Amino acid sequence: MAKKKEKRWIQKAIKRPGRVKEYMRKRFGKKAFNKDGTIKVSYIKKALKTARSKSIKSALNLALRLKKM
Repeated sequence: MAKKKEKRWIQKAIKRPGRVKEYMRKRFGKKAFNKDGTIKVSYIKKALKTARSKSIKSALNLALRLKKM
C-alpha cells in the first residue's frame, strides 16, 4: 500500500494549479473546452505555437504530458 505522502505526488509538483485553464479561457474562450470541462488537446497545441513566455510554454507542455497519462 502506498504511503499517503507518495499517493498525491503530482498535485505537489504543480506549483500553480488552474493556470493553464485560466490561460486557455482568456485566449480561446469556451470553445477550447470539452463539455466535461477538460481542455481540448488541439487547443493546447495551438497555444504552444503562439505562447511567448517560457513559463506558460512549460505549463502547456506539462498539460500535454499529463493528458497522455
